[in-house]
Amino acid sequence: MSGILMLNKSNCKNCYKCIRHCPVKAIRFSGNQAHIIDEQCILCGECYVVCPQHARVVSNECEKVSVLLAGEAPVYASVAPSFAAAFPECGFPAVAKALRDLGFADAEETARGATLVKKEYEVLLRRAKGEVIISSCCHAVNLLIEKHYPTLLENLAPVVTPLQAHTDDIKRRHPDAKVVFIGPCIAKKDEAEDSHVDAVLTFDDLEQMFAGHGITPDPVQDHESTGRARLFPTTGGILKSMDLPDCGYSYLAVDGPENCRATLEDVAAGGMKNVFIEMSACVGSCSGGPIMRHRQASPVRSSVAVTSSAGASDYDIAMPDETLITKHRAYMGYTQMMPGENEIKEILKKMGKNTPADELNCGTCGYNTCREKAIAVYNGKADISMCLPFLTERAESFSSNILNNTPNGILVVNEDMEVQQINRAAMKMLRITSAKDVLGELLVRILDPLPFVDVLEYGKRVDGRREYLAEYNRYIEETIVHDKTSHNLLAILRDVTDEEEARQKKEEMEQQTVAIADKVVEKQMRIVQEIASLLGETAAETKIALTKLKETITHDDQTE
Repeated sequence: MSGILMLNKSNCKNCYKCIRHCPVKAIRFSGNQAHIIDEQCILCGECYVVCPQHARVVSNECEKVSVLLAGEAPVYASVAPSFAAAFPECGFPAVAKALRDLGFADAEETARGATLVKKEYEVLLRRAKGEVIISSCCHAVNLLIEKHYPTLLENLAPVVTPLQAHTDDIKRRHPDAKVVFIGPCIAKKDEAEDSHVDAVLTFDDLEQMFAGHGITPDPVQDHESTGRARLFPTTGGILKSMDLPDCGYSYLAVDGPENCRATLEDVAAGGMKNVFIEMSACVGSCSGGPIMRHRQASPVRSSVAVTSSAGASDYDIAMPDETLITKHRAYMGYTQMMPGENEIKEILKKMGKNTPADELNCGTCGYNTCREKAIAVYNGKADISMCLPFLTERAESFSSNILNNTPNGILVVNEDMEVQQINRAAMKMLRITSAKDVLGELLVRILDPLPFVDVLEYGKRVDGRREYLAEYNRYIEETIVHDKTSHNLLAILRDVTDEEEARQKKEEMEQQTVAIADKVVEKQMRIVQEIASLLGETAAETKIALTKLKETITHDDQTE
């Protein structure tokens, strides 16, 4: 099975969609990548179909088939009856001719093998003794029972699949032949490993080979008699193709993985008797197979195309010895460790599930209940972080811690100027007791909305705008930005009251210092003026005295 469904790691975006749709949860996550667990996988193809990033890739055996076609042994194609949905414009003769052009020795319908299988089912019913019989045509259903419902192996019809019956029939008629199956099923690639089939192509693979060789099937419909076993790939088609014996049995057709599991649970619980169940893992049976769904083919048109191609009688094919068409299947299960109650509670606690009320069972992680997810974590299939409520709560808690512990006020308003969020610091600044008092209210109740309106109208942010809030006796510094993505305006408020008061005090001190300096200068100038005046008077008196002294000395000298 390994290598049939592969992962394109670069495409996997860790969205968990595959695990949500996997009916048996056969996917584990490691390194944020989804890995298939081969021991549990039933190859239903759900993960391949639903992956939005096309991270699942189906193995391609085109090269292997090309090698077979180039060999000496004749290669026969066994074409699934759902070809009528894959090539709605063409009848089987046109498809067979295109295959011969590709190099096949011939092509036959897998419906021939289906005819052998349905006849063997009729034999089983005539021998039945009241037990539940489950059809064994769908390999995905066979894997489901072999791996997950071992107690129901005795209810699985011990008959080969139509593919195996047809392949063996071809090789009985052509002992040296190689056989390539062509159909809409991924599980057939695994079935081929346990049968005489040499290779498997999907309809997509076949179209790829046709395109590579420039081959286009002619749009020619059937003009020959066809068998009613062509109904096999439709829901209830097996029952419609059978001659149902009157042996006291009821007949039930079940399709889709969830319906199959629910029915198997009911059978396992002993809720059914005397029932033949036609079971298909795909909704709409094979005409709704993963390759058809991946192509986005219409399930209604596909079913109508297949039904319209069917005939009213059986193919003319001889029944082989019963031993050649009988197959008993064995248990292929796996061992899953079950944690104890304390271990489950410990894992739930790490996921933030402390009480039953915390277990939302939202299914985002892919598991139906939080306990199932906890068991998957215990077995290494899942990670605690796969819980969306857990991640959301952790992110909200972290952001709330930041908002409520930052010293800056945070205020968020929508484009209608209604308050959407406010943190503790902003509430303290604006003297708001409870956030509920303002949430949803108009901004004008607590702040001047004009700067916000300007930001919204002109698209320019406000940086460091200071404003005095008289009603709060506070100075704040506002930074306002418009987040166009969320259609909100974010305001970061910084309380600058202490800074503003300190600035005002500094200005007052500077003014006082200037005033004192002016007074000192004025006084000094006055003293200087007084000193100058006194010095002037003293100098004048000195000059007069010296002049008189000079005159006296001069007079005395003349007298002598």
